[in-house]
Amino acid sequence: MVPVILLACIIIFLTFTFALSQLTTPTPETQAQPEDPDVARQAFVDRLAPHAKELQKQYGVLPSITLGQAILESNWGKSELASKYHNLFGIKAFGDQNKVTLSTKEYVNEQWVTIQGDFKVYKSDQASMDDHALLFVNGVDWDKNKYQPVLQAQDYKTAAYALQQAGYATDPTYAEKIIQVIEAHDLQQYD
Repeated sequence: MVPVILLACIIIFLTFTFALSQLTTPTPETQAQPEDPDVARQAFVDRLAPHAKELQKQYGVLPSITLGQAILESNWGKSELASKYHNLFGIKAFGDQNKVTLSTKEYVNEQWVTIQGDFKVYKSDQASMDDHALLFVNGVDWDKNKYQPVLQAQDYKTAAYALQQAGYATDPTYAEKIIQVIEAHDLQQYD
């Protein structure tokens, strides 16, 4: 009698386990689908755009420039610098600032080289955006007016070329890349 009850319990247990597995096994409809890159990109812009517009009101930085640079410099927030350290703009660190050392590509003597660079670490993407705007407003220690032409620009193209002229990045095609990102994603609508 005991073996029959034991066998019945095992059959009930296996039947229950199989039924439960059918309820919890992902089907094609319930499996996580890869995220649509366009949706992810729009979500990135939607997350940053309101703060970019606030910074325009406060400091005069065109939102299209803020958004375009964030996209270009951080690969839509996916770079290690952006995703782990909230540095959306590749802003370098100096002295005792909270920093991380990472490999970066720089254009030097008409060629691309990989170097180690110290980059600022931020607590949030908004803090990175704030510091980016303040960099334009306050300049750098050796030139307080370095980015004034960016702030004075009335359109994103003028601002992009002012960024390149000021030496924000070593890439000789930096302005064109920002303009291309802005136009491809209609970021000028936020200005």
